[in-house]
Formats: sequence, structure tokens, C-alpha cells
Amino acid sequence: MTTEVTAVAYVNGADHSVGTLVKQGTEQLSQLVRQELKLAQAELTQKGKRAGVGGGLFGAAGLLAFFGIAAGIAAAIAAIPLSVWAAALIVAGGLLLLAGILGLIGKYEVKRAVPPVPGEAVDSVKHDLETLRERARR
Repeated sequence: MTTEVTAVAYVNGADHSVGTLVKQGTEQLSQLVRQELKLAQAELTQKGKRAGVGGGLFGAAGLLAFFGIAAGIAAAIAAIPLSVWAAALIVAGGLLLLAGILGLIGKYEVKRAVPPVPGEAVDSVKHDLETLRERARR
């Protein structure tokens, strides 16, 4: 008399073989990874669009500010009671000093910047991994 032994697990009251459970787990994990990648792609696309619009608006603001500053510089040169060349030289020196300071501050800020990361997708993947580890311990 021979008996055949098959591995059967009980999940939600249903009988499933270990092979079936492994296959389902693999398919679900593959689907989860695809969904996380789609989420990351959608999030980065949205951030990219916002960054593009913001960059265009910054460019327009910068152009208008340039013309406003140019008019202010002309007024400052005209207001200094010296010869025109001396007044222009004084204003130019002040502007170059200010440009150097702003350049150094800008360099510092760029170093502090981090690459854009899809935060929601990263958090979701971390949560998924934590859940998998927790369930693997059981």
C-alpha cells in the first residue's frame, strides 16, 4: 500500500498546493513591481511638467527684472553728482560686488540641492518591503 503525500496550505479556507501559492506570489510580486514603476513614472512626469512651467515663469520674471534693474541703474548713474563716467564706474563696481556675493550664495544652494526623487513611490516600495519582511517572519 503506497500513500502519496502532497503539500497543501490553507489560505482563507481554500486548499492550495505550495506550487500554486508560489506561482501566485511570484505573479503578485511582479505585478506590484510594475505598478510601483508606473507610479514612479507618473510622479516624475508630473514633477517634470511643474518644473518646466515654473522654469518658464522664472525666465519671464527674470527678463522683466532685468529691464527694471537696467532702468534703476540708469537712474542711479544720473543721480550721482559726478561726471557720467565716474558715476557709472561706481555703480558698476557695486553691481559686480553684488553679483559675486549672489554667485557664491547660488553655488552653495546648488550643492545643497538633491536630485528629484519620486517620494510617493519610494515610500510605497519601502512599505511593501516592510510588509513582505514582516510576513516572511511568520
